[in-house]
Amino acid sequence: MIIVKKSGYLKYKNFKFRCALGRAGIKEKKFEGDNITPRGTYRIIKVFYRSDRIKNLTTRITKIKIKKNMGWCDDFKSKDYNKLIKIPFKYSYERLFRKDHIYDLVILINYNYRPTIRNKGSAIFIHIAKKNYQKTAGCIAVKKKHLLRILFNIKKNEKIKIM
Repeated sequence: MIIVKKSGYLKYKNFKFRCALGRAGIKEKKFEGDNITPRGTYRIIKVFYRSDRIKNLTTRITKIKIKKNMGWCDDFKSKDYNKLIKIPFKYSYERLFRKDHIYDLVILINYNYRPTIRNKGSAIFIHIAKKNYQKTAGCIAVKKKHLLRILFNIKKNEKIKIM
């Protein structure tokens, strides 16, 4: 199990890595845009990655290559809220294929995912941290090398506990 603590550390087996959390910290998530990293235990669903930037990704988790037309809907007015979508898209979304490197490697967890409750929060990912571990909009972010190490070692049904 991956353990994420409000002190800003992620632990997995014998590994302990610094991580960035949502600007509002770890709490019970109330609504879209509250900048909270949601407390709870979640399953890891799949991994998205940029095959032009990440070569030979080794993991037991289902992998999906990020394409230029991929996004994640964060607009609760859409029937596709908190789902993978194709761009262009008429509602608000986050682009997965980005110029910066934070979404070169993304783990999707099952926060508010099947079933999805509108406006409860979307796109809670584990992704690559920005410089100096800048706070996120609710995701967990670690260095690329640490994320690769986790993905190499993790088992298919592993969980993440955010506390």
